[in-house]
Amino acid sequence: MHLYIKIIIALVFSAQLFATENHPTEAQPPIIFLKAEIINVTTTRIPFKVVDQLIVVEAELLDKIGNFIVDTGSETLLLNSVHFKAPRKYLDRGKEKNGVHQTIKDVKEKYLKALNIKDINLAKLNADILDLSHIEKTKKINLLGIIGYSILKDFEVFIDMHLRQITLTKTDKYGERLSQKVYAETITDSVEFKLKRHTIILNAYVENKPVQFGLDTAAEYNQLNKNIDSEILKYFYPGNPLKLTGASGKQKQVLAGKLFRVKLNDSIYFGPMKTVLTNLKQMNNAFGTHLDGILGFEFFAQKRTIINYKKRILYFIDNPIVKH
Repeated sequence: MHLYIKIIIALVFSAQLFATENHPTEAQPPIIFLKAEIINVTTTRIPFKVVDQLIVVEAELLDKIGNFIVDTGSETLLLNSVHFKAPRKYLDRGKEKNGVHQTIKDVKEKYLKALNIKDINLAKLNADILDLSHIEKTKKINLLGIIGYSILKDFEVFIDMHLRQITLTKTDKYGERLSQKVYAETITDSVEFKLKRHTIILNAYVENKPVQFGLDTAAEYNQLNKNIDSEILKYFYPGNPLKLTGASGKQKQVLAGKLFRVKLNDSIYFGPMKTVLTNLKQMNNAFGTHLDGILGFEFFAQKRTIINYKKRILYFIDNPIVKH
């Protein structure tokens, strides 16, 4: 459960992306779609805004309306203790959870009966409650919480930075979409990933050197382990120092720059991405991983990406062609 600092270049295009489909009522999934833009009974499209390089959706929870950050790097639903108080029976159940930069203390766990995320109703969820007031202040938004893996895992998640929208499509236990008529455009490429607990791990390359990257929608900058092989570091072009803020509110200064020559395979490659050098030792120890870095908003800014957690596959759709 963590929150990184990252950056995004977002373009807005007015293209119609998704096809509609009629489904029999018995095909409705456990998720109840209420007010959102419905593509079909198993698919909904949610617009988002970008706040300081973070994906933010409007949501309603327990009669409160506010903002939630979408964070694939978070294991659970996190609620801001400024707005939600744990019931008395939970007050003595504080625990520690590990973040990327430090241990997050005083986390309370609360059982929720229902969560309404704009146009979605999610029933019977566990949530962790912690103080997110520092994020609320620095981002200058009414922040109710952070939406993580525990909510997203049962969907195919299409993150479209160009149209600033997320499409959630319910899947069966094998990762097959309950509706096949979801995307009007053609999926052009795909790559498999590993799932370590809730962390998406990609085998990638910097030039021709193999690396392992975690994928995180709430990483405002990519992160590169400062202890990585010097043959890889030579493709990192340093710039100015930058302060990173973790989910616990603690800050640390890191070196920012651009990372060149990143690719997933010979057909999926990236332009230079804003990246910071940092120490990922604590995160690797906490999650039992050996990551060389984190890919964040810079990744999604360049690739319209679909995440299928159950199949453990990323799919890619080409960016729209802009005609001047």
